[in-house]
Amino acid sequence: MSQPVVTRFAPSPTGYLHIGGARTALFNWLYARGRGGTFLLRIEDTDRTRSTPEATQAILDGLAWLGLDHDGEAISQFARADRHAEVARQLLAEGKAYKCFATQDEIQAYRDAARAEGRSTLYQSPWRDADPSTHPDAPYVIRIKAPRDGSTVIRDEVQGDVTIRNDQLDDMVLLRSDGTPVYMLAVAVDDHDMGVTHVIRGDDHLNNAARQMMIYEAMGWPLPVYAHIPLIHGPDGKKLSKRHGALGVEEYRAMGYPAAGMRNYLARLGWSHGDDEFFTDEQAKEWFDLGGIGKSPARFDFKKLENLCGQHIAASDDAALLHEWQDFLAATGQRPLGDDKTPLVLAALPHLKERAKTFPELIDKAAFVLNDRPIVPDEKSAGNLDSVSRGILKELTSHLQNVRWERDEVEAVAMQFAENHDMKFGKLAGPLRAALAGRSATPSVFDMFMVLGQEESLARLTDAASGAG
Repeated sequence: MSQPVVTRFAPSPTGYLHIGGARTALFNWLYARGRGGTFLLRIEDTDRTRSTPEATQAILDGLAWLGLDHDGEAISQFARADRHAEVARQLLAEGKAYKCFATQDEIQAYRDAARAEGRSTLYQSPWRDADPSTHPDAPYVIRIKAPRDGSTVIRDEVQGDVTIRNDQLDDMVLLRSDGTPVYMLAVAVDDHDMGVTHVIRGDDHLNNAARQMMIYEAMGWPLPVYAHIPLIHGPDGKKLSKRHGALGVEEYRAMGYPAAGMRNYLARLGWSHGDDEFFTDEQAKEWFDLGGIGKSPARFDFKKLENLCGQHIAASDDAALLHEWQDFLAATGQRPLGDDKTPLVLAALPHLKERAKTFPELIDKAAFVLNDRPIVPDEKSAGNLDSVSRGILKELTSHLQNVRWERDEVEAVAMQFAENHDMKFGKLAGPLRAALAGRSATPSVFDMFMVLGQEESLARLTDAASGAG
């Protein structure tokens, strides 16, 4: 029976959740969830000067918005420092690590001399094989005994086999002279103790794998499966940075992109399943595999993101979309939809969601239900309410007073009215849009009539005909 899959996302809480980190979390989440496995979260908070509770919360909030739920409590790497030190001391006791008493000045002098002589500047400590009886009573670090000959092969599911000559690896420090563990040790110990079977992370960590493997092998632990994914680049092919636009997940949330669209887009950013562009979470979990990840950096494309987000809004269940709309308002500090507006918005959603790519666009299209009488037309639509148009609206209102308020009936009356006045309905639509929504770009006039109902629709037409608003 195969071992259950355990993946992890391990961000450093030194700022917001970066879009690249969000994609790494998503890949780990999809891989675990699609195989009935476990997805863990570890906060790598060992840099005490830069790690903040606010940044940790921003990461948790970003993951929650994206819907990437983790199993169990988030683990603090800093809180496990004693365990990391214990492993370093175990390796020391087993002769697989050693005490190094070299000072920073001595190490620098060694490197300067090596550089001058054209040798490798990789530090080789004279304490590696020193007799313990010669150890001074002085501060020391604990270094691992790196292999000196041969090579280390990282078997990577994305990059293929990556070979590093062992003479390129130094005797890495495990424990500093103040007794604190280094990051490389902490990561390897945590991954082992958490039972991580698959390490899926950015390819900027590829070289770290060789160093972390030394610890695994020295401890006799089974290696995880490695998958180092290419970084995300901007549209210009350069590493994604602030000049390309938003970098933090919370910025995309504030811009009103739906979480499902964001998940879909990030999944496609560097991974593919045939030619499929639009897919559901269930499909992504079923399809996602490491073999579908490309070796080249993916380019972030706002147009593709918007296109996918539009498709997800259109495909959303109305009640779920309304719930996410309310969440968007709360996240951006806007007033929530009141009980008087919620049923109207829900009724309008089927007519709004077809062409909206973000929540601000959806809200803009919903102006006709969100605004109260008297409707004040914007500058563009006000031009459709001249005295002639007002007279026409007044006459049409009287024709709509006694009609059965069903779309076919209302449409038939309006079309007949236009024909009787020897005009195309399009000529009538402009004043109707201005009267009902105060805008020139709106859902269909008849959709608005049906959502607003007879009483409200006729009241708005009467207001516009009389010049109110």
